[in-house]
Amino acid sequence: MQNVGRWADRIKILVWDRTGLVLVHKRLEGCKFVWPTIADGVMRISPAMFAALFEGLDWRLVRPEEARRPQVAG
Repeated sequence: MQNVGRWADRIKILVWDRTGLVLVHKRLEGCKFVWPTIADGVMRISPAMFAALFEGLDWRLVRPEEARRPQVAG
Protein backbone atom coordinates (compact mmCIF):
# COMPACT_ATOMS: atom_id res chain seq x y z
CA MET A 1 0.00 0.00 0.00
CA GLN A 2 1.08 3.49 -0.68
CA ASN A 3 0.24 6.65 1.17
CA VAL A 4 1.22 9.78 -0.71
CA GLY A 5 1.65 11.86 2.43
CA ARG A 6 0.44 15.42 2.38
CA TRP A 7 -2.02 14.96 -0.52
CA ALA A 8 -3.33 11.52 0.51
CA ASP A 9 -6.78 12.98 1.20
CA ARG A 10 -7.34 13.89 -2.49
CA ILE A 11 -7.99 12.02 -5.69
CA LYS A 12 -8.33 13.17 -9.30
CA ILE A 13 -9.85 10.87 -11.90
CA LEU A 14 -10.09 11.28 -15.67
CA VAL A 15 -13.02 9.47 -17.27
CA TRP A 16 -13.82 9.19 -20.99
CA ASP A 17 -17.63 9.28 -21.47
CA ARG A 18 -17.57 8.90 -25.29
CA THR A 19 -18.10 12.64 -25.79
CA GLY A 20 -15.06 13.93 -23.96
CA LEU A 21 -12.98 13.72 -20.82
CA VAL A 22 -14.54 14.30 -17.41
CA LEU A 23 -12.33 15.36 -14.48
CA VAL A 24 -13.48 14.29 -11.02
CA HIS A 25 -11.76 15.69 -7.93
CA LYS A 26 -12.57 14.42 -4.44
CA ARG A 27 -11.18 15.47 -1.08
CA LEU A 28 -11.86 13.38 2.01
CA GLU A 29 -12.59 15.06 5.33
CA GLY A 30 -10.75 13.57 8.29
CA CYS A 31 -9.21 10.54 6.58
CA LYS A 32 -6.82 9.60 3.79
CA PHE A 33 -6.95 7.35 0.75
CA VAL A 34 -5.01 4.10 1.03
CA TRP A 35 -3.54 3.18 -2.34
CA PRO A 36 -2.61 -0.24 -3.72
CA THR A 37 1.04 -0.90 -4.50
CA ILE A 38 2.23 0.12 -7.96
CA ALA A 39 3.81 -2.79 -9.86
CA ASP A 40 5.54 -2.16 -13.19
CA GLY A 41 4.14 1.38 -13.23
CA VAL A 42 0.54 0.15 -12.98
CA MET A 43 -1.96 0.18 -10.11
CA ARG A 44 -4.54 -2.59 -10.54
CA ILE A 45 -7.84 -2.64 -8.65
CA SER A 46 -11.24 -4.16 -9.38
CA PRO A 47 -14.36 -2.03 -9.93
CA ALA A 48 -15.59 -2.99 -6.43
CA MET A 49 -12.27 -1.97 -4.88
CA PHE A 50 -12.34 1.33 -6.79
CA ALA A 51 -15.88 2.04 -5.55
CA ALA A 52 -14.74 1.46 -1.95
CA LEU A 53 -11.64 3.62 -2.46
CA PHE A 54 -13.71 6.45 -3.95
CA GLU A 55 -16.07 6.33 -0.94
CA GLY A 56 -13.09 6.64 1.40
CA LEU A 57 -13.46 3.06 2.64
CA ASP A 58 -10.64 0.57 3.07
CA TRP A 59 -10.59 -1.22 -0.29
CA ARG A 60 -8.49 -4.03 1.23
CA LEU A 61 -11.61 -5.27 3.02
CA VAL A 62 -13.57 -5.73 -0.24
CA ARG A 63 -14.10 -9.41 -1.02
CA PRO A 64 -16.03 -10.79 -3.98
CA GLU A 65 -19.24 -12.58 -3.11
CA GLU A 66 -19.19 -16.31 -3.62
CA ALA A 67 -21.64 -17.50 -6.27
CA ARG A 68 -24.17 -19.86 -4.75
CA ARG A 69 -25.21 -22.98 -6.58
CA PRO A 70 -28.98 -23.34 -6.94
CA GLN A 71 -30.39 -26.15 -4.86
CA VAL A 72 -32.51 -28.84 -6.45
CA ALA A 73 -36.06 -28.84 -5.13
CA GLY A 74 -36.94 -32.25 -3.78
